Amino acid sequence: MLHRIAALLLPVLAVSCASAARLPRRETLNDRPLIGILAQEVTDSELRPYGATYIPSSYVKYIESGGAQVIPIRLNLTREEHEKLFQSINGLVFIGGAVNLETSLFAHTAGIYFRLALKANDEGDYFPIWGTCLGFQLLTVQVAGENLLSKTMADNVSMPLNLTSEAQSSRMFASFPPELVKALSEEPVTGNFHHYGVTEQVFVGNKKLSSFFTILSTNKAENGVVFVSTMEGKKYPFYGVQWHPEVNCFQWNSHYSFPHSKNAVHVSSLLSQLLANEGRRSSHHFSQLEEERRALIYNYNPVYTENFSAYEQIYFF
Repeated sequence: MLHRIAALLLPVLAVSCASAARLPRRETLNDRPLIGILAQEVTDSELRPYGATYIPSSYVKYIESGGAQVIPIRLNLTREEHEKLFQSINGLVFIGGAVNLETSLFAHTAGIYFRLALKANDEGDYFPIWGTCLGFQLLTVQVAGENLLSKTMADNVSMPLNLTSEAQSSRMFASFPPELVKALSEEPVTGNFHHYGVTEQVFVGNKKLSSFFTILSTNKAENGVVFVSTMEGKKYPFYGVQWHPEVNCFQWNSHYSFPHSKNAVHVSSLLSQLLANEGRRSSHHFSQLEEERRALIYNYNPVYTENFSAYEQIYFF
């Protein structure tokens, strides 16, 4: 009897196993994402006594608040060290600042990681990049192969976003509840601190940019020019904002227009979570836990700088 039951079950088991083999493999998420922040050259004379390069602590706290840890990427590494570090982190942030987008060491190093990320994503190795303000501009230079910036002054002002029709279906705003999308388009929840940007006309007219990125929002500068304020990659998990989501929760200098409303904080929180969640899709990791520990931002101490800069704290290297 048992032999006959087994004989009857064998074809069923064979079909079941074959069906299971055809099921798509589940993507294994990394719940300990490590996000790199590229340090930038110090250009402010008041900051030079503390170090040659820096990362504002607001970016560090912003990433940590989303559920990721931070790896500072110093500019004095060799090409081989950068390539090894790329294989150890799960995402990258280009910060705001004030350096040359073509000749600075910041821009040169960013180019190394940008090309590595392009290649990795093309090969199915998921790797996100986020650019804020100058970082946004840097992404446009990397994609277009030229500097397309023009005067788009929006300095020390908070504004709502003029969302495009593509924003609703975007990855960036997918987790935003309807009431927050409404606030994003009606309330001054995005802090702007820039003199230059890419105009909507130039962006749309450049085939490299318009085919690579989707425009999610625009804004009007003080001179009346419309500039692109939010974008995301069509094919690649690359994101850019001309505004500063990190200041909503982590910068408090009263001389600056940092939006701290409930909705502004909610916007910042969801975007930091987006970056961490994108990092979870990357399988990059350090070869040894001790090596990871030595690379973390926790090995450095920030300096209190609010009395002579817009930042409360800065990490210097």
